[in-house]
Amino acid sequence: MKIIVKFLAVISLLIVALVGYGVYWAFFDMKRLPEGEFLTEEISPNGEYTVKAYVTNGGATTPYSVRGELVFNEKKNKTKNIYWDSREENAEIAWKGNHTVVINGHELDVRKDKYDFRRQ
Repeated sequence: MKIIVKFLAVISLLIVALVGYGVYWAFFDMKRLPEGEFLTEEISPNGEYTVKAYVTNGGATTPYSVRGELVFNEKKNKTKNIYWDSREENAEIAWKGNHTVVINGHELDVRKDKYDFRRQ
């Protein structure tokens, strides 16, 4: 009897974990953001990074959004999304040093920070 209860508990935890990961993957994973149309780009003072901004149009039911993509210029142009904000159509990008960028008023250390309006 105890084995069956333990087995059901383990199965239940696995199901909850899979559902939780599925929700994260579907709604919060920054790797799955739409590409959008190119707006602008700015290169860091030392040339190590480039931040490119794209605007996305989700259609009639969703507002315009801006996606910021960090390009690692010295690593074969590897990229990662570092910025995602809703209800924006333009992007102002300014570097404050070699590792700090300000995108539409949000200051980010590109080595560790991300801005995602869904997590605010």
